[in-house]
Amino acid sequence: MKILNEYKDFSIINVDAEFFGSNKKNLEHVELLPNYQYVKGNITNRNLMLDLISQCDAVVNFAAESFVDRSILDPNPFLVSNIRGTFTLLEIIKATKKQFIQISTDEVYGSLKDQSADEYFRFNPSSPYAATKAAAEHLVNSYVLTYGCDCIITRCTNNYGFRQFPEKLIPKTILLAKQNKKIPVYGDGKNIRDWLFVDDHCDAIIQVLLNGKTGESYNISAGNELDNLTIINKILSIMDKPSDLIEFVEDRPGHDLRYSLDSSKIRKELGWSPKTNFEDGIAKTTAWYLSNDLWLDSFLESIMKSTPWK
Repeated sequence: MKILNEYKDFSIINVDAEFFGSNKKNLEHVELLPNYQYVKGNITNRNLMLDLISQCDAVVNFAAESFVDRSILDPNPFLVSNIRGTFTLLEIIKATKKQFIQISTDEVYGSLKDQSADEYFRFNPSSPYAATKAAAEHLVNSYVLTYGCDCIITRCTNNYGFRQFPEKLIPKTILLAKQNKKIPVYGDGKNIRDWLFVDDHCDAIIQVLLNGKTGESYNISAGNELDNLTIINKILSIMDKPSDLIEFVEDRPGHDLRYSLDSSKIRKELGWSPKTNFEDGIAKTTAWYLSNDLWLDSFLESIMKSTPWK
């Protein structure tokens, strides 16, 4: 909300297909802002998107199927949303000559041993989800080079913070620990991700929107590389819960060991840097979920039926 208040003069149209993971209640505080409009719709709907984009100066494409486990079980929705959806938007961007920001992921680079991927690093996606995001990036770049479209790509590391759908690692851990239920951990729990507080990510995207250069891509990371076990144990410590709630389960297919982004480009060229250190961020995040019992508990049944997490 703090970031939105800083840019309250923007007119915002928010399009959401309300698929799995969507929660319109998360937008109740945003709906209080002036010049805000919510539209239920799908980015593959060309007529709808043409009408809406014609009213805007820029499009920021967050829309995606993003749950890796679900992409392994059924890749088809990921091809439709992540590739076909991006293509539909690009065709409209080409016709209307609007600015376009594509939100991508560190997963396009695949698993890394000891290096950090900069913007020129080779793509090596492992999951169907990551492959569709990489394909979308290639589409975006092709529209820049072939049609002269005003497009920019951002790639972020794992986000965390308030109101995140509890199929993801951090909110799911909090939810299960609160219920004193077992917390499933893939493999040995040593998979490493770099964690980025959601407000810092939003601030970076705004900097790219206002000051980024056409045809460029920008990696966004905070330098918080931690393995899953460390994350879970930090949360258990904050909640004063025992570590024996952890339950190791069979690893998922193609599970990348480590993601790591070099974000020096956006820091040097656009002056962005993360403001939230992980210790403060995870404490604030845990406190938020524990102080919003009704929001958290409403997901318990669906989360217990789901696969562990990204």
